[in-house]
Amino acid sequence: MSRRSSIVSTMIVLTFVSGASGCSRATSLTPGARSGATGLHVNPQSLGSWNTKAPMPTPRWGMAAGVVNGILYVVGGCCDSNRNFLNTVEAYDPKTDSWTTKASMPTKRDGLAAGVVNGILYAIGGYNGAWYLNTVEAYNPTTNTWTTKAPMPAAQYLLAAGVVNGILYAVGGHPDDLNTLYAYDPATNTWTTKASMPTGRFALSASVHGRTLYAVGGWNNGPRSTIQAYDSATNTWAGAAPMPTARAFLATRFVGDILYAVGGSQYSGYLDTVEAYNPATNTWTTRLSMPTKRAGLAAGVVNGILYAVGGLNGSGFLNTVEAFSPR
Repeated sequence: MSRRSSIVSTMIVLTFVSGASGCSRATSLTPGARSGATGLHVNPQSLGSWNTKAPMPTPRWGMAAGVVNGILYVVGGCCDSNRNFLNTVEAYDPKTDSWTTKASMPTKRDGLAAGVVNGILYAIGGYNGAWYLNTVEAYNPTTNTWTTKAPMPAAQYLLAAGVVNGILYAVGGHPDDLNTLYAYDPATNTWTTKASMPTGRFALSASVHGRTLYAVGGWNNGPRSTIQAYDSATNTWAGAAPMPTARAFLATRFVGDILYAVGGSQYSGYLDTVEAYNPATNTWTTRLSMPTKRAGLAAGVVNGILYAVGGLNGSGFLNTVEAFSPR
């Protein structure tokens, strides 16, 4: 608990102090895409647009999110006006650009992760102000109810998660820059241990494409640009081209075949940086910056639109919602 407090509190203080003077972000661009018809170069930063959406009712950071049937659910996080941890669940409908409050999660916590399997959102791990947690709770949007599931093999905080073929994977986390990878099968309500991630880290993000889980960025003696790919079919890890911008407390999501990494923090402050990774070419490009610099945000994709939600910056806890439309 003491190491959690010192590391996370130090990072929050650093970013609050430095936020007013700006933050570091990638300035060099990879070569632009080329149009086969015209031969014209396209500036990668012009590929996409951001739009501001209805704010989330509860400002917070360190929450988790998942999409079920076109609705983005945001769960947990920190903090209320008294700096208490949250069990708040709020649902965003992009069709109406509106939010509704749902049944509260049984356990208040931040730094948790989430994944959706067969229409059920699983909230795993986190920190409740006193203990690191191995808690697993499942939310059914159809009945607006929560149930408790088998706990993770170990307590993990600031971990990441992804779902491959109906199996929920939990990777990395704190304490001690974990490199663990656990797999949860909802059909049997059981966990198994998988091949360890090569580089242990916390405050990372994870996203899935096909049968591969990508673990991106995070913190290990500083912000990392590391991206490592787990092949669920062979239970093996492989390296990939690092992000141009090292960062922790970021969010990632695939939109189609492209992985987008948004926001996060460094020693120097909060980021609005958006970078896109193409697994087919193992290359990154810089995209249009997010309007609001922030870390500890959550993200989800609905109908090809990436939604960046909440987070923290020099202004405090945020309820900001911004939507990215790639082109």
